[in-house]
This record gives sequence, structure tokens and C-alpha cells, in this order.
Amino acid sequence: MEGLREGRNPAGDWQLLQDLGRYAVHYRKLLGLALILLLPLAFASAIQPVLIGQAISLIRREPVSAFLESLSLTQGLRLIALVLLMTVVLRLSLQGIQSYLIQKVGQNITADIRQDLFNHVLSLPMAYFDRTPVGKLITRLTSDVEALGDVFATGAVGILIDIFTIVAIAVVMFMEQWVLALILLGLLVPVTLLITYFQAQFRRANYQSREELSKLNTLIQENIQGVNIVQIFGRERYNAYLFRTINRRYNRAVDQTIFHDSAISATLEWIALVATAVVLMVGGHLVLGNYLTFGVLASFILFAQRLFDPLRELAEKFTLIQAGLTAVERIREIRAQPVSIDDPVQPLILPAQGGGEIRFERVSFGYQAGELAIQNLDFTIRPGEKVALVGPTGAGKSSVIRLLCRLYEPHQGRILIDGIDLRHLAQKDLRRYVGVILQEPFLFSGDIYSNIVLGESYSLEAVEAITRQLNLHAWIADLPQGYHTPVRQRGSNLSTGQKQLIAFARVAIRQPRILVLDEATASLDVRTEALIQSALQTLLQQRTAVIIAHRLSTIRRVDRILVLKSGQLIESGSHQELLSQQGLYAHLHRLQLQGLGVG
Repeated sequence: MEGLREGRNPAGDWQLLQDLGRYAVHYRKLLGLALILLLPLAFASAIQPVLIGQAISLIRREPVSAFLESLSLTQGLRLIALVLLMTVVLRLSLQGIQSYLIQKVGQNITADIRQDLFNHVLSLPMAYFDRTPVGKLITRLTSDVEALGDVFATGAVGILIDIFTIVAIAVVMFMEQWVLALILLGLLVPVTLLITYFQAQFRRANYQSREELSKLNTLIQENIQGVNIVQIFGRERYNAYLFRTINRRYNRAVDQTIFHDSAISATLEWIALVATAVVLMVGGHLVLGNYLTFGVLASFILFAQRLFDPLRELAEKFTLIQAGLTAVERIREIRAQPVSIDDPVQPLILPAQGGGEIRFERVSFGYQAGELAIQNLDFTIRPGEKVALVGPTGAGKSSVIRLLCRLYEPHQGRILIDGIDLRHLAQKDLRRYVGVILQEPFLFSGDIYSNIVLGESYSLEAVEAITRQLNLHAWIADLPQGYHTPVRQRGSNLSTGQKQLIAFARVAIRQPRILVLDEATASLDVRTEALIQSALQTLLQQRTAVIIAHRLSTIRRVDRILVLKSGQLIESGSHQELLSQQGLYAHLHRLQLQGLGVG
């Protein structure tokens, strides 16, 4: 990272290109065809100045090539015009084919990288998302990945084309006149040094601009998601000020990239003019001394332009590649994030019937180093037992659930389900075995049916059967399009209660052995809560249940209550037993009876 910010790192750049090359291998046939077209394209570009020079020499009665000596002026000009037309047609047609092939490969590689990156992001542990803004990830998956398409579509292969063209022109120039050829090639040295310098500056500026773009996207995403809070608390002007500050920083960073890019173009324009002037001056003396024909001099004037045209294209492509390599480096930051929660090589299988025991054995865990959310937690929940987790805010209730679902790994101790360590289970099996209903359900864009099945192969009949069991079928059937009623982003066209009902159905259809309820009925109105209470009791039968309780009145009938404080288990027992102990649970209960509300 430091090497990138300080400037160009050739070894690192080579490694980045190797990473991209692994994707290019899948399209080697298309790339091979595009590279084969380099030969005729470079030849056609290099031969055109020679043909024009031969035409001028023919008109001036100067020495010409052997194939023109026996022809009359008219015949020679016709032949040159025909060959020149053929080279023009050849370049135009082959350039179109080559451009299509390269663009196609570039887009395919971009799609592959985007897909792999998306798959990797979804596999990352929750701890990564805790410290990474969503806007930053969106920038990586969109604009950064798109920059890679430019590396292939107009960059890497295009550079080969330009280099091959320069080499072909250089060979033809030396065949024509070695003194002028040396002069033109000698001018490439200072140009190369200047381009290298400006490219290094561009690289740093481009990295900074992309960092500012990530911050900009993060701020946009936060303000759109929290627009109701912005308006309720009248933060429009303040948030606009924050946006304006970051937007200006981004604009300044982009200005720097534009400056260095423009400096490269301006340098090449001046060098091209200098090259033409030098060719005219030196070539003029050679013509006057009869060491050079006027036709060859005219060819080298065109060569001076032709030589710097691919160099100009080369500089522009290097700019694209610098931007692409910056994007690759930023993407590699994500790819380098380890998938710390992974499936074992040979996962164990949970029992198909019965079971449902949960055991925490001296489990400790913290979201940040040195700060434990769970400390030496030790308890067992028997199969079929209904247990509630209670405690003040920050007691560790949600952390217990996240560890049980293996969204995080404990730092010490182990968690077992039916005697099997969670680390020995496939995550897919674990999360089918443990069904979770959160207090704030999340719905995807689509329809109600797709939000229940979540991509699995449940039939509509199976969905209807489970909703009838939960007393939800009549409600869904009354909607305008029934199960195919559209769900807008995050379920914004549904009430909180309706979203919660769908969340109940999506868990129930998977028939989990363990149910986790994060006060799942707290967001429902009285009518909706009454609608599913009986179904919920049916769903809880013969299943282990872990309930995070905020309203203590809802957990009086559970088998056992575990009271947490600062990540430690301090009390355990039934509702009446805990009240008689006059401990933390009894204190919380009294507070809620007084209407203060805790938890």
C-alpha cells in the first residue's frame, strides 16, 4: 500500500497484471486472434508513409523502388494509389474486428472479476462489515471493477498494438534512411522519461481520487438510507455541508489526475512538433547535398507524425492502465481479506430427527481487541427447552445469537449443537438447523413468494401450506396479486408487521430444529400479534427455542431464563425463581412494571 501511494511499484504492478492474466487465460482464443491481427495492422500503418514518399519521388523523377522503375508516371501513381487504398481498407476493417474482440474480452473479464468479488464479499465474516462502510464496498464493486475493463478493452492489448506499430515503423525507417531514423528514435528517450514521471504522479492522484469517491458514496448511501432521520432532525443543511466538503476534496483530487494526464498529452504534442522540425532541418541539408531524395524526406515527415501517434495512444493507454492498476490494488485489499469462517473439509452431519441441544463451553468473544462482549459463558440448553436471554443493553444477548449462528467465531471456548462443534458443521446445514427471526426483518426486492423461498426450490403449494399453518394465507391471498405481490426495496410498501409475518413464514418453511426469536413479535400491533401467537406456539412445539426478551412480560411461560450482565451469566431459573432471588432480573422486572422500560 505504501509503495502504491508513493508512486509506481513495478514489481507490484507486475503482480497485479499477473492476477488479471489469470482471468484472461479463459479467453485466450479471442486474445490470440486479436494479437494475430497485429501483423497486418502494423505493416499497413508503417508502409503508408513510404508509399506517399514513393509517389512524390515518382512525380519529381527521383530514384524509386525497383517495382516502379519500369512504369510510366500515370501507371506508377495508379499502382501506388491502389496499394495505399488497400492498406487503408485493411487498417479500417481489421481495426474494427480487433476492437470488437478486445472490447468483448475486456467486458467478459470485468464480469468475471465482479462476480468473483461479489461472491467473496458475501463470504466475508461479519467483523469485516462492522468496520467497512457500505459505500466503500459499492465503489469497489462498481467503478473500481469497471476500471479493469479499460485495462483490457483499450489498455493492455492496445499497448501491444502500439508497441508493435512503433517497432514496425522503426524497422521501415531504418530501411529507408538510418540517420533520420536514429534522430527520431533518439527523441523517444526524453519522451519516455517524462511520461514515466507524469504517470507516477497520475497514479498517486488517481488513488486519492478513488479514496475520496469511496467516502462520497458512503455519505450518499448513509443519507439516503437515513433520510427520515435527516428530515426529522432538520439536518439537511448540515449534511449538505458535509457532502459539499467531501465533494470538493474529490473534485480537487480529480483535477490532479486531469492535470497530469493533460501534461502527458501536451508533452507529446511538443515533442512531435520538435521531431518534425528536426527532420525538416536535417533532412533539408541531406536533400541539398544530394544524400537524400525529396520523396524520402516527405516519408520521414509523415514518419515523425506516425511514430508519435502510437506513442500518444500508448501514453493514454498507460493512463488507463494506471487507473486500472489502482483499482486492482483496491480490489485486492478486499480479496486479501480472509474468509475466517469457512466450512470444514469433511463436515459432520446433524441428526435428521430430534436433537436441538445447545451448549456453550467457557466461551469468550469481543468485537474489538481488548473489549470482551462475552466472558467465560457456560450453559446448556436441552433439546426442546424454551429459554429466554435477558439483560440490560450491552449485556451480550445479541452476541450469543450471532455466535450461535456462526456469524462470528469465539476467541476462546467452543459452541456445540447436539454435541458437535459448530466449526465441524457446514454453514448451510447449521443455518438450516437454526432458524432466526429478527426484530427488524429484511426483505429483498421481488415478490412475497420469492422472499419466503429465498432462491430455494419450494413450490407455491408448499409455501401456501406453511402460511395456512401460521394463519397467514388469508392475509396474503387478500393482497392485490397474492403471493406475487411486488415487494419494493427493503419492503417499503409493506408495514413492519407484514414484513415480520413474511419473516415467520420464511423460517417456518425450512422446519428448523432450533428457533431463535429476537423479540420477534415486538414490532407487531395487537391484532397482528394475536394472528400469529397460536401459530407460533405450534411452531415452537418439539423445538428448542432461544428468545431474546426485551419485554419481560412475554417470557413468563418459558422453561428457563438466563440473565446476562456485561457478557457474563449471573442468574438462571424460571420467572418465579428469579423474582424470589431479588437479583438483577427482579430489578428489571420492577422497572418495567413501573413503566420505565429497560432492555
